[in-house]
Amino acid sequence: MEKFEKFSGIAAPMPLVNIDTDMIIPKQFLKTIKRSGLGINAFAEMRYKADGSEVEDFVLNRPAYRESSILVAGDNFGCGSSREHAPWALSDFGIKVVVSTSFADIFFNNCFKNGMLPIILPSEQVEILMNDSEKGSNARIEVDLEAQTITSSDGNVFSFEVDPFKKHCLLNGLDDIGLTMEKSSSIDAFEKKLAIEQPWL
Repeated sequence: MEKFEKFSGIAAPMPLVNIDTDMIIPKQFLKTIKRSGLGINAFAEMRYKADGSEVEDFVLNRPAYRESSILVAGDNFGCGSSREHAPWALSDFGIKVVVSTSFADIFFNNCFKNGMLPIILPSEQVEILMNDSEKGSNARIEVDLEAQTITSSDGNVFSFEVDPFKKHCLLNGLDDIGLTMEKSSSIDAFEKKLAIEQPWL
């Protein structure tokens, strides 16, 4: 997993409330267990018509937002089923940060495990960032995880809270496997000791 320290990107406004995981990645795309290749199907039912052509006015189909790496969303983002494919799809699309007033708990925690930063802010601050993101590719929002700040293109700086352990994992690029591998020397020592003490195992 890539380290997350400071990040600057184009933010796409998604003011809808209760964007659930089925909207993020519809159920027909859940057959794979690979984390890659899902980005093209993110928000599929909003992005594409029945014939597969793009819905022109959907935000991520607009030229200014095709390279978006930040979403500024309405309340209760990521609700619905607990499918981990939802953060996989967003990450594969290129999203690194999602800003909202609230998140579904399972989706929120899955974001950190997949190298994404979900940021919770008060509604008035989300509204400022939402308005800022309406400027399209002319405006970039900056996120500093170490300082725990997010800065609009107009220079508005907002502080956000993040769990210290989750922050550590993102800053150091550690997913669950990475955390385990940090203990590899202890694991090796235990296995050697066990082989001597209980060779029949």
